Amino acid sequence: MCLLGALRPNVCAAADVTAGPFFACDVAANATLAGFPFCNASLSVHERVEDLLPRLTLKEKIGNLVNNATAVPRLGIPKYGWWSEALHGVSDVGPATFFSHLIPGATSFPQVILTAASFNASLFEAIGKVVSTEARAMHNLGHAGLTFWSPNINIFRDPRWGRGQETPGEDPFLASKYAAGYVKGLQETDDEDPEKLKVAACCKHYTAYDVDNWKGIQRYTFDAKVTKQDMDDTFQPPFKSCVIDGNVASVMCSYNQVNGKPTCADPDLLAGTIRGDWKLNGYIVSDCDSVSVLYYDQHYTKTPEEAAAISIKSGLDLNCGTFLKEHTLAAIKGGHLKEEDVDKAIRNNLAVLMRLRFFDGDPRKLPYGNLGRDDVCSAANQELAREAARQGIVLLKNDLARLPLDATAVESLAVIGPNANVTVTMIGNYAGPPCKYTTPLQGLSANVKNTLYAPGCADVGCIGSSLQLAAATDAASKADATILVVGADQSIERESFDRVSLLLPGLQTELITEVAKVAKGPVVLVIMSGGPFDITFAKSNHNISAILWVGYPGEAGGAAIADVIFGFFNPSGRLPVTWYPESFADSVNMTDMRMRPDPSTGYPGRTYRFYTGETVYKFGDGLSYSNFTHHLISAPKLVTVPLDATHACHSQRCLSVPMADSGCGAGPLKFDLRLQVRNAGAARGSHTVFLFMTPPPVHGAPKKHLLGFEKVFVEPSGAAEVAFSVEVCRDMSLVDENGERKVALGAHVLHVGSLKHSVSLTI
Repeated sequence: MCLLGALRPNVCAAADVTAGPFFACDVAANATLAGFPFCNASLSVHERVEDLLPRLTLKEKIGNLVNNATAVPRLGIPKYGWWSEALHGVSDVGPATFFSHLIPGATSFPQVILTAASFNASLFEAIGKVVSTEARAMHNLGHAGLTFWSPNINIFRDPRWGRGQETPGEDPFLASKYAAGYVKGLQETDDEDPEKLKVAACCKHYTAYDVDNWKGIQRYTFDAKVTKQDMDDTFQPPFKSCVIDGNVASVMCSYNQVNGKPTCADPDLLAGTIRGDWKLNGYIVSDCDSVSVLYYDQHYTKTPEEAAAISIKSGLDLNCGTFLKEHTLAAIKGGHLKEEDVDKAIRNNLAVLMRLRFFDGDPRKLPYGNLGRDDVCSAANQELAREAARQGIVLLKNDLARLPLDATAVESLAVIGPNANVTVTMIGNYAGPPCKYTTPLQGLSANVKNTLYAPGCADVGCIGSSLQLAAATDAASKADATILVVGADQSIERESFDRVSLLLPGLQTELITEVAKVAKGPVVLVIMSGGPFDITFAKSNHNISAILWVGYPGEAGGAAIADVIFGFFNPSGRLPVTWYPESFADSVNMTDMRMRPDPSTGYPGRTYRFYTGETVYKFGDGLSYSNFTHHLISAPKLVTVPLDATHACHSQRCLSVPMADSGCGAGPLKFDLRLQVRNAGAARGSHTVFLFMTPPPVHGAPKKHLLGFEKVFVEPSGAAEVAFSVEVCRDMSLVDENGERKVALGAHVLHVGSLKHSVSLTI
């Protein structure tokens, strides 16, 4: 059979696709296994692991340090493939998952960057629950593993990064909320037992990883120079939240070095921080071949045995690849490593499999055993994919309120652009085959029967002779309204490929401008992409009535786009990243990891929290078909931070106090901010309420940063109340220049839309 452990999914094409899952402790097939305590599900995970570990030979242990884990037939343990992916739906990118005529596809949700634009924490978790249900169903049918190396929670620091599409955006708080929510959706069982896992998630790529291949600089050899302040203030928070709040079962270390050390061979980052400070209950896995990379590409050790040893001793438990299988035994024989070091790693790996019930016998007789083919691509799951796309779509421009279009009044519609009738483009990367596709053309033409389609360009590259301007302008000149669907695809931005420009590819700008010039009716520009573009020309062009950013909207993207354009859904998405002008790409080195600006050199800083330059659109921008206003109900003006009576700050002026001195350990010091949201428009819809804070200007504080967000639904002329609970130590503290978190004293300005309220922290 071709199942868990196959090297490539396509190897499974001729396999027996009706086979059941692989699992350990098949007592029905081998009654002698019932005598092993590790097969006794009534014992604790610890007891079972400690029973199994001594039964394994050293060779068998080493065979379980890699993603294609070795079978131990004498103990009733089959081979196991650790590598499955579920970034925004079950994917066949990882070799432990495959599709067949039995399961031809899975629900493909929007690429993560668009889901993040919904700013809806309950949606993050809801998608995770659906994905884990489909994953469990596929596992029962022998088509998937139980360990999924998702989500990607790296900070989208630079707009040119090819993998930014996979992330929740540039803000550490948003990324943290996404990480915890999606992981909970994937992992939590129906009985909410924290020691059991529905499937095991993995937060990646740890850490300060956001350069893939920029002007020849490769992720495999890039050394990210990061200050302690930026590390703890920007890059680490999502991973910390993933482990502590999400209780994730795994963290993946990245290819790059951080300050001269490979992340997969840094004991401070792995054993010290992830497992020590954050108390990871799970395993640490390398990005694929990154242990090999630190030896062959980074030349970090003199021998492969030393590379294997330093990785394991630093806290690595599992190697995606074969390096540890090939070199660990020699490392032990050479005195670089002890078998006890291997045991520590294997314990962590086995414990996760125990929590997944992999050692409990046939999963079809256990919780979730009833899940099967009908639970994959169900009508409800596909509708959630459409709803997720709708919630994420961002309306950036709507001159004269030309949107929404009235489907009953538009007799003819021109649909133009290289992304107007795409399928695979809509689902981005790390995706498996979807249940079905609804392209933009299909979604739009379902509302207007007389639809004129012209691609305008042969593809998104839109270079030279591929421009098909005549047909595009002819269609626009005849139609009552024109929809231009342009942007990017994986040929423009992807893993191992960063952009060098923020302009639309090729001749897309010319296509848009010329079509808008001759269009008879309103022109709606739809940007399909992961990363941002400099579309200043379109923003200021009066011939372009409206602009939508739709990310990579998933399998139902075309239907969701039509729902927004024709007003069946009131747009509520907000940008999760800053949109920079092209001058940013011309002047800022992508490999400069500093978040804060440097006025002495003209370095403008990164992300909305620190960036000082001009923008095309700001983080959090987005319009609605209605008008929402905010009204403060209650919030304190003064909060006292308790200090010991002998503290030095009582006798001298202090700009901040260390967390340890501020009473943070004694319990939460917090207050509530309550406000009312009113819908003053005629359209019902959801509204994202952002709570930002501008701290006192100490310790290189951000200009402002996000403390919270809530999505509320409000009827026309209606109102809703929103309350934020602000914890002073968690939400109003800053990381100083030495990487230490402190509570800043003085005036903190809270922002909700145009509403501002000052809260002073004093002692």
